[in-house]
Amino acid sequence: MTITRIKPGDRMSEAVVYNNTVYTAGQVGEGATVTEQTADILSLIDDLLDQAGTDKSNLLSATIWITDMANFAEMNAVWDNWVSKGNAPARACVESKLALPEFLVEIQVTAAIA
Repeated sequence: MTITRIKPGDRMSEAVVYNNTVYTAGQVGEGATVTEQTADILSLIDDLLDQAGTDKSNLLSATIWITDMANFAEMNAVWDNWVSKGNAPARACVESKLALPEFLVEIQVTAAIA
């Protein structure tokens, strides 16, 4: 089986496809608020999934890092409007410091290529 790397770089690829599964790197977005960053991240994920030949209806799992659980409901409002109804993935959400202080949310997903 072949491994396909999407947007490869020296340190990491934005996504890797293997055995009919796509694994994204943690995605961070632009914006001043959790709402703006979450929406931007989910748009980036949509693009990566499209490049891999799949979409959010085939999500298997998601991991979300958020810098302050006080913003959990704000992030979930964007997530709930984005996630494919009836196809919600297994998901974890944890509070964590992120790579740069301006990042408020980071999301990584794994999806099947059906």
